[in-house]
Amino acid sequence: MAAKPKVFIDGREGTTGLQIYDRLGDRQDIELLLIDELKRKDVSERKRLINEADLAFLCLPDDAARESVALIENEKTRIIDASTAHRTDPGWVYGLPELSKEQGKRIEKARFVTNPGCHATGFIVSVYPLIRLGILPLDYPLTCFSQTGYSGGGKSMIAEYEERKTEEMLTPGLYALGLRHKHLPEMVAVTGLKRAPIFCPIVNDYYKGMATTVTLFNDMLLEYKTAESIRQTLADYYEGQRYVRVAPELGSGTLYSNRGTGTNDLELTVSGNEAQTLITARFDNLGKGASGAAVQNMEIMLNLEG
Repeated sequence: MAAKPKVFIDGREGTTGLQIYDRLGDRQDIELLLIDELKRKDVSERKRLINEADLAFLCLPDDAARESVALIENEKTRIIDASTAHRTDPGWVYGLPELSKEQGKRIEKARFVTNPGCHATGFIVSVYPLIRLGILPLDYPLTCFSQTGYSGGGKSMIAEYEERKTEEMLTPGLYALGLRHKHLPEMVAVTGLKRAPIFCPIVNDYYKGMATTVTLFNDMLLEYKTAESIRQTLADYYEGQRYVRVAPELGSGTLYSNRGTGTNDLELTVSGNEAQTLITARFDNLGKGASGAAVQNMEIMLNLEG
């Protein structure tokens, strides 16, 4: 019997690391390497485990993730980096297999995979097919707003909402108002856009869940589409995907941001009419937006069943 692949989580104590650990803890098809809690900041011990692993997840701040990569002293350890450190690095493969069959194959063969950002996932899944199919121009003035649960801010924001909540925090909060959110570079790089979108994230008083919405004027597209024909185009593009699906009807009523929490599913809902279109991606910011995507990439890279 072939040896089980060895997997190490560098930064297991963080929000994403804990979620990955929870998803891997009961798996019988891998050997999970665990670091002694007293040695989790011991560079020599982390170095030993990274080099022993067939695949390591980096759940660390950007600089620390770069430092972990520098600890590798072999030609076999493969990396999935959950930080933003390598998301636009041409030497790394972007870990969103639903982009295309080719992207899935790149991930399968890659040694270094960068896990997408949560907001970026919703945005890219919404617009990438329209760009690739020649419908959305690269210089289109896109606007995107994205509502998220507070877990997306990591341990510090979770503590703020659960231990030091103010009255204002009971309501939605717009942030990154300088319009330079850290996910913007990958949103532009992966889609090939020549004009960065105006992007406004919104944090709200619930733990997890995300709704990322892109707005379109249909008469500004390279090929005129109605909201319904855009819905059908996206449905055709993602047909057969395991985790990404398109709602079978145009959106109506109210869309809530907690759809799909606790799963790795992402649903696109297209709303609007003949003149204007909304595309909304709803998913778990800790699932398909973080740890779920990381585990999905691991399964592809190690040829494991999900």
